[in-house]
Amino acid sequence: MGRAELARLTGLSVDHITRLEQGRAIMPSSQVLASLAQALHLDDVERRHLFLLAGHAPPATDQVPRRVPASVRRMLDGMAGAAVGVHDAAWSLIAWNPLWAALLGDPAPSAGALCRNVAWRHFTASPSRVTRSPEQTARFETALVGDLRAAAVRYPTDVELRNLVARLRRTNNRFTELWTSRFVGSHEGEAVTVHHPDLGAVDLDCDILSVPGCDLRIIVQSADPGSSAAQALGLLGVIGTGTLPFEDDIAEQHDDGREQQPAGL
Repeated sequence: MGRAELARLTGLSVDHITRLEQGRAIMPSSQVLASLAQALHLDDVERRHLFLLAGHAPPATDQVPRRVPASVRRMLDGMAGAAVGVHDAAWSLIAWNPLWAALLGDPAPSAGALCRNVAWRHFTASPSRVTRSPEQTARFETALVGDLRAAAVRYPTDVELRNLVARLRRTNNRFTELWTSRFVGSHEGEAVTVHHPDLGAVDLDCDILSVPGCDLRIIVQSADPGSSAAQALGLLGVIGTGTLPFEDDIAEQHDDGREQQPAGL
């Protein structure tokens, strides 16, 4: 699309668009950015990136972005020695590499969205292979609920997110306490133990990364090269998932109004 056509679609002058392209214009307004995003047919992820580049808070959108960019998929393919899971802003698992499935159970057979949501599984005590210390669990819960609260502000009309929060508030007192307390936490790198049904306890480093511009959360579980944990991951990379699925048979049965105690993830 040429400058003249873009000017016609946005109502801006060709000179203004030229100055924007060359970085000579004063910081554009949100209205100008919205016009450019509409004229260029940007999706939610691209629109968010445009606003961030221009120094503005991204506008709220109707839905939590659930598209995984090609760059993130390449990262998944390239991190063969680590278990990697990609989650959306509501902490639902949307992509993973083969080692993630082999280490934590294959998420593919999971039919419902709740079965793949980290917050739901944690606060409803769903089966988990990962354990944390009490101190780690407290930090993780505070950061997790803070993420959901922030996502609810950014995506106020996302039905799945609203339903998730409502059901968790009915189900778990700890979640409700954190949700109403307005505490803000941050995710930190930590050591966790994964209890694999075939290999036993595997001690791993767990890092949670944010992807700028697309509102994704990536959990990476890795081990020091040459360690026994690295050898275990290497073995899992060879044998794959086998017959061990993601434990998801409990996702719906907790929604009965009774308080549930959280489990590790």
